[in-house]
Amino acid sequence: MEKKVRKYFNKGKIQKYKSYGLRNFRDIPQIDHLSEEEQLNIEVVGYVLPFKVNNYVIEQLINWDNVPNDPIFNLTFPQKDMLLPHHYNRVENLLKNGCSKNELNKAVDDIRHQLNPHPADQLKNVPMLGEKKLMGMQHKYRETLLFFPSAGQTCHAYCTFCFRWPQFTGMSNIKFAMKESELLIEYLKQHKDVTDVLFTGGDPMIMRADKLAAYIKPIVDNVSTVKNIRIGSKVLAYWPYRFLYERDSEDLLKLFKYVKTRGKHLTLMAHFSHPQELRTEAVVQAIERIRNTGVNIRTQSPIMHHINDSSLIWSSMWEEQVNLGLIPYYMFIARNTGAQHYFSIPLVEAWKIFREAYKRVSGICRTVRGPCMSTKYGKIQILGEVDVLGDRVIGLRFIQGKNPDWVDRLFFAQLNENAVWLDDLSPAFFEQKFFFETQEEGIKHFDMDYRDIA
Repeated sequence: MEKKVRKYFNKGKIQKYKSYGLRNFRDIPQIDHLSEEEQLNIEVVGYVLPFKVNNYVIEQLINWDNVPNDPIFNLTFPQKDMLLPHHYNRVENLLKNGCSKNELNKAVDDIRHQLNPHPADQLKNVPMLGEKKLMGMQHKYRETLLFFPSAGQTCHAYCTFCFRWPQFTGMSNIKFAMKESELLIEYLKQHKDVTDVLFTGGDPMIMRADKLAAYIKPIVDNVSTVKNIRIGSKVLAYWPYRFLYERDSEDLLKLFKYVKTRGKHLTLMAHFSHPQELRTEAVVQAIERIRNTGVNIRTQSPIMHHINDSSLIWSSMWEEQVNLGLIPYYMFIARNTGAQHYFSIPLVEAWKIFREAYKRVSGICRTVRGPCMSTKYGKIQILGEVDVLGDRVIGLRFIQGKNPDWVDRLFFAQLNENAVWLDDLSPAFFEQKFFFETQEEGIKHFDMDYRDIA
């Protein structure tokens, strides 16, 4: 164990993980900073949208003197406006009138189904293996398979903007999760175009090292066509001690090294939403330990109102990430699900923020791409306002597409300064549909090679 990690033991700095949710959030010592009304807001919204926070976030990331405006507080604690007024009032009235558990659950379930629980037609990306539907996978892009390990479908803390919030609620009928690693291996052997497997959730890093190894090692050892393993995680932001002194921290790092020794590439897709998440002693040391295994850490986050809708925040975050050896990767747009109305900002404004931040940083930070929407058609980057033959339009391009032939295709939409998602845009130049809308009908799933379509 390195000296830097050992000093945690010597100085008594070890934090034991403690989580808070609806059941016990009023036990948080700092909760007295909030009024009774603000605490009620947390309870009402927390019945609909997932709520979990932990002692690391509470003690080291949130500035309680700046609550309720603190960005990390908004990132982790439910706020009243995260629900539409009629949804909020419905739950509040039920609670105040002493409703039964069944009444409350029925109302909450009804509201959740109105919040677009599976944006971008995710259910259509669920692949088949023979006659079996693989609900723990998504295969949207030819080269990349998403895998949702069942033991990784929770997080150390929940983001209030979470795009996969149904994973953490009682909506088990539409939850992505899979236990059987054998089906994963069989599917990969049948689909040799898949070069990348992305473990996602939830957060796979909440799993024990041996559980994670049971999924990763069979791929590394038995599927030669897979070159890259990715793990999508917010663990560095919410619980960096995962890599420092937990019982299996060393085993986890050994697993990372094992992937590299087998000639595969492992990338941790780290979610950082604000520079504050990069500034604790624990996260700095955790990053160093991971990078010493040969693993790359790429960073991504949506741009969100109330959290990070400032070019100074983004340029500072990218610079600090690069200084720590991280690789800025994506700025996303808040997906059209859950509390999108609370977090979203217009696409044109997001582009302006991205551009101003991009201008401030050196070329070494400009590995980042964005702002980008992860739509049902693919990842679409907003390139900004463009003057074409006297018309002001919005330029866009595909970074990734359901049809690989769409990648890097430039297209234009009518200028709509209020648009927050692709659905709000209309084609420019009197076109009736965007080119990919007319082509989508001809796309079949991965039983057919897309190269035959292009």
